[in-house]
Amino acid sequence: MKYLKKGLDASEIKKSDEQVRVAVSEIINSIEKKGDEAVRQYSKKFDNWEPENFRLSAQEVESIIASLPQSVVDDILFAQKQVRNFAKHQLASISEIEVETLPGVFLGHKNIPVNSTGCYIPGGRYPMVASAHMSIVTAKVAGVKRIVACTPPIEGKIPKATVCAMHFAGADEIYILGGVQALAAMAIGTDSMRPVDMIVGPGNSYVAEAKRQLFGRVGIDLIAGPTEILVIADESADGEIIACDLLGQAEHGPNSPAALITTSELLAQQTLQEIKRQVKVLPTGDIAGAAWETHGSIILVDNEEEAVKVADLLAYEHVEVLTKDPDYFLQNMTNYGALFLGPETNVAYGDKVIGTNHTLPTNRAARYTGGLWVGKFLKNCTYQRCSADASAFIGEYAMRLCELEGFMAHKEQAALRVRRYKKSEMTVPNS
Repeated sequence: MKYLKKGLDASEIKKSDEQVRVAVSEIINSIEKKGDEAVRQYSKKFDNWEPENFRLSAQEVESIIASLPQSVVDDILFAQKQVRNFAKHQLASISEIEVETLPGVFLGHKNIPVNSTGCYIPGGRYPMVASAHMSIVTAKVAGVKRIVACTPPIEGKIPKATVCAMHFAGADEIYILGGVQALAAMAIGTDSMRPVDMIVGPGNSYVAEAKRQLFGRVGIDLIAGPTEILVIADESADGEIIACDLLGQAEHGPNSPAALITTSELLAQQTLQEIKRQVKVLPTGDIAGAAWETHGSIILVDNEEEAVKVADLLAYEHVEVLTKDPDYFLQNMTNYGALFLGPETNVAYGDKVIGTNHTLPTNRAARYTGGLWVGKFLKNCTYQRCSADASAFIGEYAMRLCELEGFMAHKEQAALRVRRYKKSEMTVPNS
């Protein structure tokens, strides 16, 4: 493989990550000590937002929805229907089981929804309306009983469409509160907000780091930081589409990686020219252009097999496949957040409306996890039961295996059952 263009050096990224880590730690510690006072302090500092109550009342939500054009409400409901439908199909694929593994030995598992979830809906530069569908709708389908949802104000105003989406998705509590302070409040709890068992949702590098530091006291879905896009293309692809789709994700922010893996150097050069042209006319070209300049990469490979190897090594969040045989990559790639096969689909469909979830692994986390889905809100909990005969039978194996490891109190648990339930000894209970 050969780099025709390479993004920012890894050492520079690491330096930036350390600054984020320190800042996030300070905010979490402060909220842990001061609760609502610290939440209000950081909300004012970062968002210039300090209302009397961060939580919206039912009347406020109703008023916000009523102020929106019906077409906006209808579009939100359409998108949520797609996400809900796919989540329901995913839920139907997850079975509870009970099997008799030996005579009288019954093992099983139940899928139990977490009791409460905090859903973070990013804002900042853009109102991320779709993130409400992805987290809240999915949690609701899974059966989560209490869903808290937080989103930041945008330029000192309530993001009305996002609130509408949060409400129709099924949020039980809606707060206009953003950033690390929102995640910390949901995870730790304050006088005005009961803590949750799990926090989910995408966000910037600060949100991702907050989830990393809060993991343990609460569950998380995954570390989903600045968005990533990889396009895999051969000579059959269109440079205009590739440039459009790379910039379409790069506009998220100046630290959003975008990469092209291609077998065609001619296509790579065409794509570079198209990026230069489109950046000039794109309304968000300044942001997308900055991201491409510092985090954009083009990698030339010899064939599809090498393309798969390089793509799996990168393990990007979104991967578009624009080749003659997209199914080759579906069958052979193993590390990706979501695949978009062929020019007829694109990341924007997955991000906003088609029904798959857009909260996906970044920073090479796709090597070990998929994205947010209905199963993330379920705890797979096992159980067991034995007949008396089975307990005596299993107990003899357990006694020997416990002794092998030196766990003598463990051994006695098994021995007690053997004495109690083994037929030859059942008439002589051990005192």
